[in-house]
Amino acid sequence: MGLRGSGPTRSAVSRPHGSARRGVPPGVQLPPFQTLVDRHAAELHRFLVALVGIPDADDCLQETLMAALRTYPGLTDASNLRAWLFTIAQRKATDAVRRSRRRPTVALDGHDSPVDPHDMTDEALWRAVRGLPPRQRAAVVHRFVFDLAYRQIGERLGCTEVAARRSVHDGLASLRRVVDR
Repeated sequence: MGLRGSGPTRSAVSRPHGSARRGVPPGVQLPPFQTLVDRHAAELHRFLVALVGIPDADDCLQETLMAALRTYPGLTDASNLRAWLFTIAQRKATDAVRRSRRRPTVALDGHDSPVDPHDMTDEALWRAVRGLPPRQRAAVVHRFVFDLAYRQIGERLGCTEVAARRSVHDGLASLRRVVDR
């Protein structure tokens, strides 16, 4: 019965298939979310370490998985869940970098000096990579950490293959300038 005895109401059960219904459309098969996490968490973590560094990677991974879990039931396309997760991770990494740039930083014992290419450690290189603009940083990481083709990088970044190639090129040019200082 509806309100004030106005007759029966249409419940979610009696609605025509798909009308006013959130969730997975008919025919879309989503694996259990935990399966998705088990399959991709380690690779996502490596990607995030490359983008934001070890201290922030765990938090970014957690934020990525929480955001993915919130939107997972409403996905309408399950064709590339891996790319979907990496897109979320990239956005969370970008947010983390923006937050860290707003925090005041203090140079310790003169470590704010230019990078000497002959003394460049892995950490100094990753610091330089993390200093790149978000799209360039993600493109360089996808290309040289995950060895992806430019087409795949474009798919992950939501751009064309040409734009992905340009982002990698620009990122490498920026890194060369840092090293050559």
